[in-house]
Amino acid sequence: MSRKHSAFDYRFEPLGAHHDREGFSCGVDALDAYIRQKAGQDLKRNLAAVFILTPDEQTIAGYYTLSSHSLNANDLPAQIGKKLPRFPIPVTLLGRMAIRQSLQGRGLGEFMLADALQRTLRSSQQVASWAMVVDAKAGAKDFYIKHGFLPLPSIPDRLFLPMKTIDTLFRE
Repeated sequence: MSRKHSAFDYRFEPLGAHHDREGFSCGVDALDAYIRQKAGQDLKRNLAAVFILTPDEQTIAGYYTLSSHSLNANDLPAQIGKKLPRFPIPVTLLGRMAIRQSLQGRGLGEFMLADALQRTLRSSQQVASWAMVVDAKAGAKDFYIKHGFLPLPSIPDRLFLPMKTIDTLFRE
């Protein structure tokens, strides 16, 4: 009988050559293909930072990517956008997030999101970022809304969480 894992059994680290990318499957072909074939290229070209959730320094239990991005104030809800300048607003893009299929439903998605939010908050103190933005894949939109993300009126599957809100989450 296998014991149940908790979030404390895992740690985050940057993607490295020692991680078993071929053994990862989350059940979404595009996300599986990304970690196997494109994540390393994105790292080398500084297009995305890839963070691995692992129990043993080799197995990939999950991963997420962060990169710089921008939004136009016109894309935001009117009451928010009117308070911002008209040039592109710097944000951090949570580009991809996936959990190994056999570990789904155990709260690791929330654990990974919390790490991504905290990492984004820390980095925004060095390089400005007004919010975290995510393009919600099929079935994931409700997950992000449950965690406070708001949809952009002009792009409903693109959600954002202002850095001020993220800061409040970690102060409580």
